[in-house]
Parts: sequence; structure tokens; C-alpha cells
Amino acid sequence: MKNLIFTIVATSLALHSAQAADATANDAPVSAPPSVEASGEGIPAPAAIEIKNKSAFAIPENGRSPFWPIGWKPTPKQAGATGPATEVAGPEVPPSAFLVSSIVMDPRARFAIINGKVMNEGQVFGLQMGSSTYQITVKAIEDGRVVLVRGRDQEIVAPLRRR
Repeated sequence: MKNLIFTIVATSLALHSAQAADATANDAPVSAPPSVEASGEGIPAPAAIEIKNKSAFAIPENGRSPFWPIGWKPTPKQAGATGPATEVAGPEVPPSAFLVSSIVMDPRARFAIINGKVMNEGQVFGLQMGSSTYQITVKAIEDGRVVLVRGRDQEIVAPLRRR
């Protein structure tokens, strides 16, 4: 029983001293932090942030974007008369740039081996000449020749090379 009374007295003394400390803290004048607006509403004003070192990222003119997948290259662009850039302007691609070594004309599909790669009608591939890459489309595979298209304007007829 003595332990219970001692615990109650100790708790009440601790509670009374905590209330007394709060009362003296409330009597002291409260100073507003320096970021409080003068309107008296007590809303803190946004603190001004000064940026010391602003980061920047610039890709060189002939550089590769680090956000592209490895090995991926964008298609070259050209400013056309119809509006946005569409294809690369430049010299025409000569038919001698293509080596057509074989043509297969099956009733279900047509295939040609162009520059050592099997191509079918409608397939698009890149031709690298010097530092430029041209986008070429296989328009038609005919008997003895392949019709290729570069962009919208240039049509190239590459003959089958026979030995």
C-alpha cells in the first residue's frame, strides 16, 4: 500500500511541475520567425532559394544522345518544302552502290540479295556512304532488277549483276 501511495504522490508532483513549466512558457512573449509575413496571419513566406551551380546538359552537334538505346541511330532529317524535316538532302545515290547478287521470284513472295543481305519488297534499310547514312526502301523486285527508293524523290534501279 505504501508503494501505491508513493507512486500516486510522485506522479501528481511530476504532473504539477509540468503544468507550472507550461504556464511560465505561455507568459513569455512569442517572437515570430523572420520568415513570417507582416500581414499578421502567421503564414510563413516562402524562403528565397539562391541557386549557386545550375546544372546543364548539351549534346554536341555530332554527338550521340545518352538516352538512346545502344546501337540505335536516328534517321537523318531534311527540311522539305512541305514543312518539318523529313529526309537528308544530298547527292543522289548511284545504282552502283547496290550489288544485287540474286533474285528469287516465288508466287507467294519475292526476295533479293542486296549488298549481301536478304531483302523483300517494302523493306527499309540504311545505306552508309562515307559519313552519311541514307534510308532506302525496296519498292519492287522484278526479273533482272530491283527498284529502290530513297526518300520520296529518287528512284534507283539496280540491275542483277551476272558473272
